[in-house]
Amino acid sequence: MDKKEILSAFCLEGTVAEVKPLGNGLINDTYQVTTVEADRPDYVLQRININIFTDVEMLQRNIELVTGHLRRKITLAPSHPRTPDNIDRRVLRFIPTHEGKTYHRDAEGQCWRVSVFIPNAVTLDEVNEETSYQAGRAFGEFEQMLSDLPEPLGCVIPDFHNMEFRMEQLREAVKQDPLGRAAGVKDILDLYERDADRMCQGERLFRDGKLPQRICHCDTKVNNMMFDAKTGEFLLVIDLDTVMPSLFFSDYGDFLRTAANTTVEDDPDLEKVHFREDIFRSFTRGYVESVRSFFTPLEIELLPYAVELFPFMQSVRFMWAYILGNNYWKWNYPEHNLDRARNQLRLYQEVCRHEEMMTEFILRC
Repeated sequence: MDKKEILSAFCLEGTVAEVKPLGNGLINDTYQVTTVEADRPDYVLQRININIFTDVEMLQRNIELVTGHLRRKITLAPSHPRTPDNIDRRVLRFIPTHEGKTYHRDAEGQCWRVSVFIPNAVTLDEVNEETSYQAGRAFGEFEQMLSDLPEPLGCVIPDFHNMEFRMEQLREAVKQDPLGRAAGVKDILDLYERDADRMCQGERLFRDGKLPQRICHCDTKVNNMMFDAKTGEFLLVIDLDTVMPSLFFSDYGDFLRTAANTTVEDDPDLEKVHFREDIFRSFTRGYVESVRSFFTPLEIELLPYAVELFPFMQSVRFMWAYILGNNYWKWNYPEHNLDRARNQLRLYQEVCRHEEMMTEFILRC
């Protein structure tokens, strides 16, 4: 499909000069659109992965509600100049089609959207104390600013971070055991069952009305933030596809699962798996600064549990994929998902050993 033909469906300012690939995203195909006129914006064109995001209408409605709410708050904030260009550097702006939607379905059934390109802005991949603190502040503030969103969001990926659901998925996979792998990992399966009740407490607390859902980003990584290329100032949170109602664990715990591991999640050498206290402290300090004004006492109390939950959950999910024959994540060798499961289980055990430290630090924050 010709990209310029797709772009003609949107209400762009300026004349399209060039369309070239942008970034290396694993889900959506992304392109930078350059315009001829110097006084007109450039754009980002994305093909939405409709195999993952099956309800594009819901997806884009969520994004419109979130960006609209953030834009109104940023416009009224005294700390930012009230100019359109400045606001476009603080929250994503999606361009409507001539029919008034923020996405276009082409003749082949593929869905596309366009946002304003943010010049002189960069993403960062390095996880250190400073970027972790910035991430904590940013994602906590993101939740805080959306805490009074007047309209409900749809759930774009049902049960995405539901621990009860993930345990039932695994148990069903063990029953099926299509490749006869379950017996060889019985020791790990027994560990999951030993701790399953405690790790599923979030869902029970929510059903009992003791734990609220928040509007969460659900993909809290350092490279889902943009910074000013000259000053290094944090600008905005990006990649809003997974924004949806969830327990707060989704943002706090998942960041630390990846950022506070001393090695990558598929490293088979478990001696390299340790929990980085420096990253925990930095991210937590920033996050608590942003959320303490609206979080409940129970949510604050459960912050250490959230750090334990996500490596446990991810280990369960990797084991589920391994038992069923590696049918979900890409893999490089037959035992790849098993190595991932063992790695994340070790990280979970390492985090549990730091529970007292985490609790004391959070109370000081």
